[in-house]
Amino acid sequence: MITRFLWQGMGPGLRLFTLLVLVVGILLPLANQLLPPSSPFHVPAWVLQLIGKYLCYALLALAVDLVWGFCGILSLGHGAFFALGGYCMGMYLMRQIGSRGVYGNPLLPDFMVFLNYKQLPWFWHGFDQFWFAAIMILLVPSVLAFALGWFAFRSRVTGVYLSIITQAMTFALMLAFFRNDMGLGGNNGMTDFKEILGFPVQADGTRAALCFASAVALALGLVISAAIVGSRFGKALTAVRDAESRMRFLGYRVEGFKLFVFVLSAAMSGVAGALYVPQVGIINPSEFAPGNSIEAVLWVAVGGRGTLIGPVIGAFLVNFGKTWLTGALPEFWLFALGALFIVVTLLLPKGIMGLWGQIRDRSQARKAQGAKSGTDKAEASKAGAPA
Repeated sequence: MITRFLWQGMGPGLRLFTLLVLVVGILLPLANQLLPPSSPFHVPAWVLQLIGKYLCYALLALAVDLVWGFCGILSLGHGAFFALGGYCMGMYLMRQIGSRGVYGNPLLPDFMVFLNYKQLPWFWHGFDQFWFAAIMILLVPSVLAFALGWFAFRSRVTGVYLSIITQAMTFALMLAFFRNDMGLGGNNGMTDFKEILGFPVQADGTRAALCFASAVALALGLVISAAIVGSRFGKALTAVRDAESRMRFLGYRVEGFKLFVFVLSAAMSGVAGALYVPQVGIINPSEFAPGNSIEAVLWVAVGGRGTLIGPVIGAFLVNFGKTWLTGALPEFWLFALGALFIVVTLLLPKGIMGLWGQIRDRSQARKAQGAKSGTDKAEASKAGAPA
């Protein structure tokens, strides 16, 4: 029954795309681990790390699409959930350093020793165990999303007002995490990670495993999202997006629909952030920057909101462009990002997937028109033929 529920919303195209994500997550790590560097098919470790980052970004974009594309909630604060998941993973990784830190303290991370902490803060306890950190990765973003959504949705805050509130939330968290007395590294954040689950973080094998885990997480996110969207709940969710007042008039508890999908998307963002941190090797308050949340919305807009596949494609394309442009012309990246936002808004309101749908519909219309013309000619020739 569970398998049927998970697969019911996946059409042939989405199933093929999910399979492609898994294939990429399997073949690239194998090409890195099994093929020698001299092989033309060998995937360098830095490429593996880059693809792993893109997969995490794609999962974040999918989470944004779930609330924006299918529920109409334009959240400009999902970067906060991403960062909170990253900080939970960072706390676990810092606890794994132990006495191998610069100051050799077996209990306190280096930044705490430097700031003259006498004991470990209460909220750090338990993060020496991976199972506890995994629970917190899901729980912390979800609790914040539940608290924010409970008050906002019950107060019927919608539209641009809700977007401003979510952005204010992530900006406030950024300012709070910059403080040294938060006990989370302050401006420098957390870095110098040694190992995860007993394996060296910098080892190629660990990077390959993290890339694979990112691909599995994205594929699982696609399956869960498709199951929700394709269910009766998903149909009601789309109705809330298109006609919220009418759904209220029909007796639906709109707040419950919004709150569920908002919390689920926050948990997905937290998982993306947790997989992102060990691959980049650092987490600091800059991840809370409002611009990061806006970029995630842009990924969804470029790919096509409300499509599931589109946000993944948009995340890969935009971040690939960012990687190339920041290396070739770093001073023009922000201008290019602004221009991309304008172009998508004016020329591609439905994103890449919408453009592909238009091309496909036109092609089918031309084929139908051609078939109809051929039928008309055949009938005309028959009518004009001698008896």
